[in-house]
This record gives sequence, C-alpha cells and structure tokens, in this order.
Amino acid sequence: MNDEPTNLGGPAADATNVAHLPAVVERATFQVELDGLRVREKAHTHQGDAIASARRRLPMVEVDPNLELIGPDGSLTLLEAFEGRRQLIAYYFMWHTGHPAAEQCEGCTWVTTQVAELSYLHSRGITYAVFCQGPYEESKRYYDFMGWEMPWYSAQGSSLDALLVGRHIGRMHLVCYLRDGDRVFETYWTTVRGVEAMDYSYALMDLTAYGRQETWEDSPPGWPQQCSITRSRAGSPDWPPIAVWPEGRPIAQWSRLEAGCSDDLGTTGPPSEGSHHCH
Repeated sequence: MNDEPTNLGGPAADATNVAHLPAVVERATFQVELDGLRVREKAHTHQGDAIASARRRLPMVEVDPNLELIGPDGSLTLLEAFEGRRQLIAYYFMWHTGHPAAEQCEGCTWVTTQVAELSYLHSRGITYAVFCQGPYEESKRYYDFMGWEMPWYSAQGSSLDALLVGRHIGRMHLVCYLRDGDRVFETYWTTVRGVEAMDYSYALMDLTAYGRQETWEDSPPGWPQQCSITRSRAGSPDWPPIAVWPEGRPIAQWSRLEAGCSDDLGTTGPPSEGSHHCH
C-alpha cells in the first residue's frame, strides 16, 4: 500500500456498469467470514488505543508564543489563537497564491470540509483553527466561498518557517499545541495520510464493498478504481462520461457553485463586493 496516493482520476463507473461483485453466500457463511474479520478489527482498535497512549507520553518542544498570524482583525499571536483554551489543533492549509479557486489544494479542501461542529473539541479545552500558508485576504475569500466557519488565519514568512521548522512547507500538516500559562509547546504533528484523522468520508467508504475506489488500494480484480482522492476530472476515454462531474475542481467546490456561490478570489482583478458569498 502506498503512503501517498497520487492518482487524480474521474468518478467511478455507475453501479450498473460494474461487472464484478462479491461472492453471494448464505447468511451463516457470511456471518462466519464477518466474525473472522471482526477479530482483526478489534485488534486494530486496541492497537490504535495503544498508539494513542504512546502519543500522550511524547515529549514536547517549546514554540515562540508571539509568532504572528493574520486574522479578521489584523495581527494576532499564536498564543491568542488558543482563544483562552489549554490546547490548539492547527491545520496548515496549502495555498497557491494568485491562482483561482479551481486550482487551490484539493487535499486541503477535502479535509477542511470535513471539520464542522467544534463544540466537542471545545468541551475538552481544545481550539481548532486553520493556518493558511498564503495571504489572508485572498484565502479568506476562498474560506467564505466554501462556507467554512472554523477560525481561519494566515501564517506566512518567518512565522510559518518557525512554526514548521525542519518540515516541508507547502504540504498539508496537522499540528497539536499545548499552552502552559503564556508558554506554548508543540506536542505532535503529522502530514500526508496522517491528516485522514480529520475525515469521515474515507472511513465510511472503507466499510463498503468497493472501498475508496482508488487505484492504490488492494482490491479484487475488476473492482471499480477510477476515482480521484479529492478532485473530479472527467473527460479521459478511460473514465465514464458522467456530465455531473465537470473537469478539474476539488470535489467539494461543485456543491458551492450549485448553491449560487461565486468562487472569485480576486486573482484576475479586484473581486466585486460580496462576490464570494452565496446568493
């Protein structure tokens, strides 16, 4: 299994075009097979608990609490981004400055779209925020277009270098911080498939017969594997001509356009007032 799937295909074939199906058996046989798999699932859950236990015992490294971010009210510090809570989870959103909405990071759009209700995090003293690796005004128009509601800040230049010291800037990162008074510490970070912790769609897909339908998966011969990890791009002879998936956008953008939202980020000229909001 690859750690970083890179295929950017089109949508999977309609179910009526799929010739390959799982074997059909009696209920008792099905239950025996499922019970066998359940043993492995429980072991996987327990191993996950053990890994989380080890994660809670990691050491931490101190971070400058005064590193600058840009938010809706201008400059603020990393410490202020905690909003008074003890912990902060920050997702570092990749940004392509000067590019239109359709060319922004599909992976970052995918995971950010999954994060909606924050009250459960808040109940444990955890703040969640997005730190965009690009200019605030341009990226905030994308945030508004997507209809997101979590705190959104810009981290650029020396602040971004210090926050992601020793790591590949321009890649999706999920970082955890802990506050002790006015001191800030980094306790954990992950990237690439590690950010799947933010997503529920793939977790649900993994429960289905055809899984994620991506080429990197170990599936039986003939299983549909024509999907993109995060972007719809139909048109190749190898992909079915499904008209509802026009070419070349992060998947979550299509519903926003259908809702009447404008994706004008001002990259081809000054955006009109309120052009990024839904009608």
